[in-house]
Amino acid sequence: MALAAIYSLFIINKSGGLIYYKDYGSAGRMDTNDSLRLASLWHSMHAISQQLSPVPGCTGIDLLQAHNFDLHCFQSLTGTKFFVVCETGAQNMEALLKVIYELYTDFVLKNPFYEMEMPIRCELFDLNLTQVIQKDRVALLGR
Repeated sequence: MALAAIYSLFIINKSGGLIYYKDYGSAGRMDTNDSLRLASLWHSMHAISQQLSPVPGCTGIDLLQAHNFDLHCFQSLTGTKFFVVCETGAQNMEALLKVIYELYTDFVLKNPFYEMEMPIRCELFDLNLTQVIQKDRVALLGR
C-alpha cells in the first residue's frame, strides 16, 4: 500500500481522552497539554458533526483537509478513534488506520495487563507500529 509521510498519530478513547500519541517528526511538535487539547477538540468536533449532519446515520468526520496537512480518522465499533495527521493528498490512509487498529487489537486489547480506556503503554504495540510506519516511509518515500 502506498503511504505518504505521517506527522503524528492519536488514539482517543470513547470518552474523548487521549490514550496514545506519537509524533513522527512534524515541524510543529506539541507538548503534552497541546496534544491533550487537540485530541479533546477532535473528539468534540467528531461528535458534533454526527449531530449536525443532515444525512441520517452519519458517523462523523473521516477526513479534514487543510492547506498544509490532512487529518484522517477511523472510529472503531467500540468508539475508539484513531487519527493521523499526514501530508496533504496522502493516499490510502484509511488502510493505514485499519492496520493500526489491527495492531491495537492484537497487542493492546489482548494484553492481560492493559486496562480499557487507559493510556497505552505496550512495548510490542510501539515496536510493531514503528515497523509499519517506517516500512512504508522507506519503501515509497526514501525517508
